[in-house]
Formats: sequence, structure tokens, C-alpha cells
Amino acid sequence: MPERLGPPLAKPLFERIALVGLGLIGSSIARATRHLNLAGNIVAIDRSEEVAARVRELRIADEATTDLLAGVRDADLVILCVPVGVCGVVAEAMRAGLKPGCIVSDVGSVKASVIAQVQPHLPQGVHFVPAHPVAGTEHSGPDSGFATLFHNRWCILTPPDGTDEQAIERVRAFWSAMGSNVEIMSAQHHDLVLAITSHVPHLIAYNIVGTAADLETVTQSEVIKFSAGGFRDFTRIAASDPTMWRDIFLHNKEAVLEMLGRLNEDIALLARAIRWGEGDKLFDLFTRTRAIRRGIISSGQETPEPDFGRRREDKA
Repeated sequence: MPERLGPPLAKPLFERIALVGLGLIGSSIARATRHLNLAGNIVAIDRSEEVAARVRELRIADEATTDLLAGVRDADLVILCVPVGVCGVVAEAMRAGLKPGCIVSDVGSVKASVIAQVQPHLPQGVHFVPAHPVAGTEHSGPDSGFATLFHNRWCILTPPDGTDEQAIERVRAFWSAMGSNVEIMSAQHHDLVLAITSHVPHLIAYNIVGTAADLETVTQSEVIKFSAGGFRDFTRIAASDPTMWRDIFLHNKEAVLEMLGRLNEDIALLARAIRWGEGDKLFDLFTRTRAIRRGIISSGQETPEPDFGRRREDKA
């Protein structure tokens, strides 16, 4: 993992930030915040005492606690790094500890649902700036985080109408300092875009790997033994956190179902082309999709190395 983070800031952006949930994203934010001096004090909050103890061992936060109210008290920025399905419950539980002027944000992959869950529980004078860092790996837990996770990745902000502009700018500055490219859009537009770029691909991966698991008993281990690069890459995606992805699909159901409907129509056309030997249609499709892959590489969102950037033995 290349170290690309810049030098620490001379003055922190926030005096005290509280991170609720110390999985991959939360622990990565903690590491980047500490390295870059983005906050004078970092508080890690997790419902698991085991996780809190591990955070203390890793020394990625100044404080680690299972007490939500005590953890968010006096925080200038609170970031919810929990599954989207429990954001409302967490917001309600921490309400009494939020001070006036505090900014509440999150890292969820679904935005309209999170806004509907969280906003009603925030007291007057507390600003809500939802965020989605489009970054991650298939790993989870406080040990899985790393400070450069957000470098050269997008972070999308979806502030509701009427959100304080200064609060938006402070959250933008926070993510920019960690190396993210920040963009602002509506929650509804975000959910539609992410349905096709992230949610549906994960659903397809889970489905294909599940089908292969059923076939595994029939083929006597040949599915796994002879798995080529395509199936292998699906298994990486399908290893992602099941709780998080269950909640994503349930809380972005309209956009996901719309994209699945369009995908089913396209698959039907593809099946027809194969059935009737329409090679020109197949070639045109594969040419267009190859260009998409090249565009992703040229934008810096993927490595141009062969074999999907995997380290070869001669490079290890």
C-alpha cells in the first residue's frame, strides 16, 4: 500500500470527532485523521467491547468506548460508520449527547433512506451532511483499515435542502484532506447511480457465487478447482460484509429493482444474440464494455496492471 498522504495539518479541522462503528471505514478514517492531524481528539465508539479494546491496542483513537452518549458528547463532528439499517436507531440514541453546532455525517452507500432515518432525530442547531466515500475492500473490522483507503477515490455528499453551507464546506474539507475527490448531488440521484455501479454488481456476484456453491456438490470440487479469473473476482466481491449489504439492498430497493429490470432486458437480448449466432452484436457489446474498463483505468479508479493488479510471485 503506497503512502500518499500529505503532511499533518498545522491546525486541526475539528477539535473533537466521534466515529460510531470501527469497521473498515471507521478505522480507516481514524487512521487518516490521526496521521493528518484533522482532529484534536478522536473518539471511537463501538457497541462491542472487544472492538473498543482492539482500537485501544491499535492506538488509532484517543478514546474508545461502548457508551454512545458519552462518546458523542462535545464532538464537533460525528460520523456514523454503521450499517445503513441502524442509522436511525443510532441517531435517536445519541440525540441527547449532541451539542448545538455539531455536524453529523455518515458513510452509508444509500442516502435517501439514511436521511429519512436520521434527520427526524437530530435536535435543532445540529447540522446533517450525509456522505458516501466510494471506497472499500472485502475485509471488515478495526484491523482492516488503512489511512490511504480514500486517496484518489470519490466521496459523494448529499446534503438535504437547507443544510448550512459552512457545515457542508467543513465536511468537504475533511474528505478532501484525506485525498478524496468530493462531489455533491441529491440523495435520489446518488442512489440510482450507485445501484448500477455498486449495488447490482454485488447482487450479481452473490448470486453467481451462490449458484456455483450449489453446483459444487454436483461437480465434485471442479467449480473451485478450475475457477478462472472471472469467477475468482466475483468471489472477492461476494466476500463483503453480509450485514452491510443486506441493509443496502433493503434500503435502496426501488433503484436496485429498476436497475435489475433493465439488466434482465439486456440479458434477454444477449441470450437471443447467442441463440441466433449474431456475432456482430456480441462483438459490438464487448467492444463498448472494454472501453468502459479503459475509462475506469484512465480515471485512476483501478490499476492498469495485468491480472487485475494482483501481485505475481516474481514481483512479491
